[in-house]
Amino acid sequence: MGFFIMKNVLKVVFVIIGTLIGAGFASGQEVYLFFFSYGMKGLIGILISSIIIGVVIYSTFNILNKYKINTYKDFLNILIPKNTKLKIIANFIINIFILITFFIMIAGFGAYFEQEIGINRLVLAIITFIVFMTSIKGVVKVNELIVPILIGFIFIIGIISIKDTHILNLENYVIRTNYTNFALSAVLYSSYNSILLIPVLITLNNYVKNKKQIFYISFISAIVTILLSVIIFLLLVRVDVDISKLEMPVVYVVSNMFKILRYIYGVIILGSIFTTAISLGVSFLQNTAKNKKGYTQISIIMCITSVIISKFGFSNLVSLLYPIFGYLGLIQILRLCVIKISKVTVR
Repeated sequence: MGFFIMKNVLKVVFVIIGTLIGAGFASGQEVYLFFFSYGMKGLIGILISSIIIGVVIYSTFNILNKYKINTYKDFLNILIPKNTKLKIIANFIINIFILITFFIMIAGFGAYFEQEIGINRLVLAIITFIVFMTSIKGVVKVNELIVPILIGFIFIIGIISIKDTHILNLENYVIRTNYTNFALSAVLYSSYNSILLIPVLITLNNYVKNKKQIFYISFISAIVTILLSVIIFLLLVRVDVDISKLEMPVVYVVSNMFKILRYIYGVIILGSIFTTAISLGVSFLQNTAKNKKGYTQISIIMCITSVIISKFGFSNLVSLLYPIFGYLGLIQILRLCVIKISKVTVR
């Protein structure tokens, strides 16, 4: 593959990984909830969910290329070809999920500030509103810079910590009594991520030119997701307190085991969470606001509401809301499977 083609592929991969790595993942809450709490079977769950995510990426890009799709509305026309009411409902659900995920990002950002620095999360809401009111064209470029750094940093921490990680003691941390649900948990993880991922893939479609690129993007994204998830999983083994009481368990591990890296990781995770929150927030605003006045009014409501909702607690929001949207995301994945992907040709 040529240099410029590979550069294009990696650019798309970084945006995809940036979408998957938000407050829930980078903090360890998602890995803890969906995988770690099932013990060794959670590692199998990571493999299952990453493969599904790779398949969703591959299938979606193939459909986008065949039908020349550029908007989520057009995508829904393919996914739900005849039922207009169902399309309206689906679009509503997507917008609600984007908004709720925005709230979860703000809660995660606020949780770190209050846990590590003691700063009130209202400060973040004010900063978010200011960004909403200014140009954010550089957000994508910032993500392209932050995501590779975050990936590299997680790999470094993983390499440093692996020699002192006692994986055989993992069963001492298991809290799930029904091990058979680990596969369902893995599917739910990939399905709720697909709700956010597909709208992002639509915006990236212009960067994808052929089936070979689609394969590389899907494969690399799945592999990186597996590796990052396993590293976060192994880091959680090193938590020496009641992990269910921690809002951000990975930050706790880094703070206690790697004091020198604590603030570096803090900056990286905050940057990742903030840019993801802004991207989601703007996505919601563009989908709902009809004019500049409405944009400003909705922005104010979003920022104020984010402070109120974040009081429920970051870990509580993740554990309650993500599984619910996981079940809703299953409908989208099942519909993708129904479409005859084998007959989709790439331009």
